[in-house]
This record gives sequence, structure tokens and C-alpha cells, in this order.
Amino acid sequence: MNNIGLRLLSGSSNKPLAEHIARLLNVPLIQVELKRFADGESYARIGENVRGRDLFIIQSTSPPINDHLMELLILIDAAKRASAARITAVLPYFGYARQDRKSASREPITAKLVADLISKAGADRVMTVDLHSGQIQGFFDIPVDNLMADKLFARALSEELKQNLVIVAPDVGATRRAGALAKDLKAELAIINKSRPKQNECVVLNVIGSVQNKNCLLFDDLADTCGTLVHAAHALKEKGANSVNGFVAHALLSKNAVQRIKDSSIQTLFTTDSIHQKSIGETTKLKVVSLADLLAKAIEYTHKNESVSSLFE
Repeated sequence: MNNIGLRLLSGSSNKPLAEHIARLLNVPLIQVELKRFADGESYARIGENVRGRDLFIIQSTSPPINDHLMELLILIDAAKRASAARITAVLPYFGYARQDRKSASREPITAKLVADLISKAGADRVMTVDLHSGQIQGFFDIPVDNLMADKLFARALSEELKQNLVIVAPDVGATRRAGALAKDLKAELAIINKSRPKQNECVVLNVIGSVQNKNCLLFDDLADTCGTLVHAAHALKEKGANSVNGFVAHALLSKNAVQRIKDSSIQTLFTTDSIHQKSIGETTKLKVVSLADLLAKAIEYTHKNESVSSLFE
């Protein structure tokens, strides 16, 4: 395809995804020098002329999140000072999204802070996937394209599992996202009512909806330690579910999350490659659906000033 003026640049967080996108667009990744000084300072230098170019910087703010975030900001600043015509920060995974509100006194709203940093660094627009909450788009003073992975997941589901299907929101906050997928798949909807005594811990209180003899599909944007998914799957099996699978846009898989999934009643956990999955070989239960085609099309549409929303119609 002809993409004159389009340039792609990747940080270090997810080079395989960036390379896949570059192949689909037939646009080579710009060479970039990335290194850290002895004290941990990040350094970046763009290896070719980007003056007047439409530049897309691909970088998930995944673990180590602070290093990758700082690297993104430095790359944006370098591109701005190199006179790129337009800079789009492509964040397949937007870190700090869970800190999108004050839930207690004297807490920060860190998602807003990160949005400000990206804007002030010099980005002209942001492209991301499945934000933790839609309101985060309003934290930016620049345009944001929030792409959704639900249709990718729907295509990955076998016809067998689509029979007697119930989409399950693992908490009340995921109800809207799960409800939209249930509507697309013409499936029923159930909700897990849970409490969270402290961060990365949850207690399932009740299952709202009928799941007996049904194929249940837990659907959420993020899995960190996977405690919520594992407890929810256990509760669904206790209620008589025939099978339990999971769709998670972003799998952080922190601490012993992979072992938790292996030991759980979850049959398969589908996720995307928004975060480079180094644990993919540790369990056959983890299946990765690539975002490369979706992001490549969104980048091409943005470059040509065409509607990105048409990707979801």
C-alpha cells in the first residue's frame, strides 16, 4: 500500500507487535537508539530524518511501566524537536488507567497526570486499545482513538462455545463492556458481585444471572494478578457452569498469575498482544489474539484522515 509520509517508530516495550504492524503496512520501522545510563536515565535518538513526516510511535506502558512511560515521553520529545509534522502516540496498553478517580482522600488521579505528560511532551493525538474506563479519553487535551478488541475476541471463539453462551462481567464496572459483547454474540449476561478489601484482592459475594449448564465467558479489560478471574471462575463452576473461559484485553500476569490460571477452572484465557507475552509457553490455557491488523488499519486510516470508527461498524 502507498503510505508516503507515514513513518513508524517503536519503543522497547513490545517490538514484536510493532514489527508485525510494520509488515502489514509495508513501512519499515525507523531505527532508534535506546539505552540507559549507569544511573538508570533513559536516552533515545531517532536514527533518520522525520521532518514533515506523519510519525506513529508504538509503545505500551507495560511493566516496567515507569521505564517504558519515560521512554515514550523522550521519544515524543525527540520527534517534536526533529520537526515531525504530526506525532501519534500508539499505546496498545495505557498504564495507570486504573487510577482514574479519587476513591479516598488525598489520592492522586494518576491517569490524568500521565495524559498530561503525553500531551505536554508533544504528542498530537493518542491511539490506544480498551481503556479501563471511557472517561480517560477526556483526560487528554488532544484527540484519542480508543480501539476495542471485542470483535477480535468474538471471532476467536469456537462455534461449540457459542452455544448456550453467557457473557459474565467479573465486576459491576465491567458490565457495560460485557453487555456490548453479549449483544453482539446474542448471548445472555451475568454479573459477578464482588468486594475488594484491598488492592489485588477480591471476594466474590454473589453471581447475578443464570449460569447453570451454560458456557460462561468472563470478559474484562485487564488481568493483573488474575485473582478476580480465578475467584469468579470458581464461583461460576459452583453455580453449575458447563465451562468457563476468559477474554481479557490486557494480560499483565503479575506475580504468580500464570500459575493461578494453570490451577484454576478456567479452560482458556484469551488475551491480546498489547503486552508482550513472555509467559505464553508456560501454559496451554493462554491464547493470544493479535492486535496488529486492527492497529495497522487504524494507523492507515488516521494517516489518510479517514474515519477510524468505521472499523467497528
